[in-house]
Amino acid sequence: MYKKYIPYLISIIALAIVSLAYFSPVLEGKKLYQSDIVQFKGMSKQIVDYRKQYGEEPYWTDAAFSGMPAYAVSAYYPHDYIKKLDKLIRFLPAPADFLFLYFAGFFLLILLLFKDWKIALLGALGFGLSTYLIIIIGVGHNSKAHAIGYFPWVFAGVILLFKRKYFTGFVLTTIAAGLEIATGHIQMAYYLFLMLLVYVLYSFVQSIKSKNIRGFLLNIGLLAVSGILAVAMNANRLLPTREYAAESTRSAGELHYTPDGKKRTASSGLSYDYITEYSYGLLETFNLFIPRLTGGSNAENIGKDSRTYRFLRDKIGASQARSFVQTAPMYWGDQPIVAAPAYIGAVMIFLMVFALFIPGIKEKNWAVAGIVLALLLSWGKNFPVITDFFIRYVPLYNKFRAVSSIQVIVELLIPLLAVAGLYHLFSNEKENLHIYRKAWLRSLYVTGGIALFFLLLGPSWFTFESPRDANYDQMLKGLSSVLRADRIRLLRADSLRSLLFVLGAGAGIGLYLYRKINRNILVGFLAVLVLVDLTGVDRRYVNKDDFIPASTMDKPFKMSNIDKEILKDKTRYRVGNFTTDPLNDGTTSYYHLSIGGYHAAKPRRYQELFDYQV
Repeated sequence: MYKKYIPYLISIIALAIVSLAYFSPVLEGKKLYQSDIVQFKGMSKQIVDYRKQYGEEPYWTDAAFSGMPAYAVSAYYPHDYIKKLDKLIRFLPAPADFLFLYFAGFFLLILLLFKDWKIALLGALGFGLSTYLIIIIGVGHNSKAHAIGYFPWVFAGVILLFKRKYFTGFVLTTIAAGLEIATGHIQMAYYLFLMLLVYVLYSFVQSIKSKNIRGFLLNIGLLAVSGILAVAMNANRLLPTREYAAESTRSAGELHYTPDGKKRTASSGLSYDYITEYSYGLLETFNLFIPRLTGGSNAENIGKDSRTYRFLRDKIGASQARSFVQTAPMYWGDQPIVAAPAYIGAVMIFLMVFALFIPGIKEKNWAVAGIVLALLLSWGKNFPVITDFFIRYVPLYNKFRAVSSIQVIVELLIPLLAVAGLYHLFSNEKENLHIYRKAWLRSLYVTGGIALFFLLLGPSWFTFESPRDANYDQMLKGLSSVLRADRIRLLRADSLRSLLFVLGAGAGIGLYLYRKINRNILVGFLAVLVLVDLTGVDRRYVNKDDFIPASTMDKPFKMSNIDKEILKDKTRYRVGNFTTDPLNDGTTSYYHLSIGGYHAAKPRRYQELFDYQV
C-alpha cells in the first residue's frame, strides 16, 4: 500500500512545486498586481475596517453606490465549514494556490478515469497552464479561477457515480459541488452544469441501449441529493445573494423605454447587447492553436524588433516609441478588450486530434459534444441561431454576460481528450498498431496543415484591421499600416511556433509507434513539450514583472492632495468622481463614501438613475 501511493504523493508535490515555480515571487513575499483585486480593495475597505474595529460583519456598506449590501462585496458567515475546507485545499500562497487547484483537480479526474498517474500528471500540466486560466489570475478574476479550479473535482465525482461507485461518488460530488458553489461565481457553476448535462444525456442514451434505466434513475437521484446538500452547505451566502439579485442589474427592470427613448424589449435578464458584447470570433477560435493569430491582446509587448518601434522612433523618439510598443494594440478580433488569447497549446491540440482519429474511445462521444456546444455558444452574436435560442428559452442563461467565457468547458475537455488518446494508445497498441499509425499521420496532416495554411496564406487572406485603427492614424499618419504589418509578423511567428510544436509532439508519438522509445520516455518528453509550449505563451502576459511588494498591494491607493482636502470636511456627504466612469470605479471608495462603485451586479435602480438622468 505504501509503495502504491508513493507516485501519487510525488505527483502532488511536483505539481505544488510547478505552481510555486511559475509564481516564484510569492516566495519573496511579493504579491501579484491584479487590476480587479485593486478595485475590490477600494470597494471593501470600509467593510474590512469595520470588521477590524468591531469584530463583526456590517452586511451593509456606505462606501459604494451611495450604499449597498456589503455581502455582495465581502462577507464572512458563521459556521462556514465548506470555506474552511477550501482553505485547507488551497494551502499555497496566492496566486499559486489557484494554479495548484487546477493541477490537483485535473490530476484526480484523470486518475479516476484511467488509473495512470503519469498521463494524469501530463494532463494536469496541460489543463492548468492553458493561457486563459493563467490570464484570469493575472487580471484578478480570482473567483472565476477559483470556480474553474473545482470543475474537475465535481466532474470526477459525477463520473464515479455513473460508474456505480455510489458511496465514493456521492461523497466526492457533494463536497466538490459545495466547494464549487462556495467560490461565489454562479456563471462558472452554470457552465459546469451545462457540461454535466451533456454527460448525463450521453449516459441516458447508454442506459437505454443497455436496458438499465433503473440504474440511471438511481444515479440521477443521488446526483439530485448531492446538489441539494451542496446548496444547503452554502445557504448562508446563497439566500442573501438571491435576495439582492432581484434588486440588481441581473434582474428585469420596470422601465419601458431606453435612455434614448426607444421602446424597451421586455426581458427577465440582461440586455442582448450586454450579454453578447464579448462574443468570440469564428476566426479567433484558432487562437486555441495559434496564440497570436488575431494579434494576441490589446496591450501586446512587441519589442524593439517591430516595425512599429522603428516607425515611432524616427517620428517621436526612442523613449516614447519604447513605451508604446510595450503595450501595443495588436488585437484585431471581434471582442472589445482581450488581455490574452485563450491558447490551449499546440501539443494538447495535436494530441486531442490524435484521439479523435482513434476509434473506440468512449469519452470522445460526450467530450466532443461538450466542446462543440461551448464553441457555438462562445461565438455569441457571431452565431445568433443558437445564442438567441439559449437567451430566450434556456433558464437563467440571460443572467450572464461575456458569452466567450463559456470556453472554459473547452479548456477542460480538450486536455481530457488528449490524455484519453494516450491512454488508449498504451492500452491497445499491440492489437491495433496500424490504426494508431494511421491516426498519427492524419493528426499530423490536420494540425500541421492548419499551421502551414496560416503561415503561408494567412497574410494574404485577412485584413488585420481593427475598428480602432482610424484613431491611431489621427494620432500619427501611417501608424495603422505599421501596426498591421506587425500583426502579420505575429501571425507568421506563432504559426511557425505551433507547427514546430506539432512536429515535436508528432515525432515523439512516431518514435514510440515504431518502437524507438518506450512509454515513460514518451510521456516525459510530451510533458516537457507541454511545459515549454504553454509557459512560453503564458509568460508573455503573466510573469515576474507583474509582482509588486506586498505592502503596495495591501494599500494600493496613495492619498492624493484632493483626497486630503475632501477629508477635511467632517460633515455628512458623498463624493462623485467624474475624472473616471463613476459606475466602474472602486478606487474612490477607498477613502470616501462614493456615489459610484465597481461591481458586476450593481443596484439596478441606481444604475438606471445614472443611465437616464446623469
